[in-house]
Amino acid sequence: MAHARSLLFAAYWAAWTTLFLAPLAVFLLSGSPERPIRRATRLWARGILAGLRHIVGLRYVEEGRQHLPAKPCLIVANHQSTWETLAFLVLVPDVAIVAKRELLAIPVVGWFLRRSPMIVIDRGNGTQALRTMIDEGRAAVAAGRSVLIFPEGTRGGIDAPLRFKRGVELLYGRLGLPVVPVALNSGLFWPGGMATRAGTVVVSYLTAVPPGLTAAEFLRGTEGAIDRELDRWRPIGLDGLGAKAA
Repeated sequence: MAHARSLLFAAYWAAWTTLFLAPLAVFLLSGSPERPIRRATRLWARGILAGLRHIVGLRYVEEGRQHLPAKPCLIVANHQSTWETLAFLVLVPDVAIVAKRELLAIPVVGWFLRRSPMIVIDRGNGTQALRTMIDEGRAAVAAGRSVLIFPEGTRGGIDAPLRFKRGVELLYGRLGLPVVPVALNSGLFWPGGMATRAGTVVVSYLTAVPPGLTAAEFLRGTEGAIDRELDRWRPIGLDGLGAKAA
């Protein structure tokens, strides 16, 4: 049954995305206006989340939402699944997501993501990627937008210790913003590809880390907070309701 639902969701994803070819053409002819494109991208993401809910039975809950400030901040989250890449377009509207260039190769979706706009970096060029991340991060903050980064650099398993790659501490230092650590357990339900299963993704916003700390203090506070929160779902073992098995 789970396999059949995953296949049906994959078909839904393709059909829903194809519907956005028409607005894409309209946006091209009208000069690619940023705000309408951003709204269309959020609509697409909401449709995918709706498909997960109704077809797969995959829902989500948010905890600690009060930790998100009204003003721009740096959001630092663990990365386990495709789920959070698109869900944050809905959870934090207008957020500027630091994303790898490979995402832009996705048909139709990639076009919208580039113009949302995201902060697209080439991980193969470390120095340029850092410069792009900092410069475009500053521009996003100046426009009143928060910045989101997945500092592991790639998807990680929930049972593995959290390890940030170099660069996030530089972004923290240059932006001078409070940091909201976020822990997710999405990999338990959507570990890769279109293989999905029913359950509840938990998005846990943790106590903000203030600006002005040393790089070591920032890394210890942020990485440690997320890693401790992930202990809620370790070791891997789920019952039918999506909770940790006894």
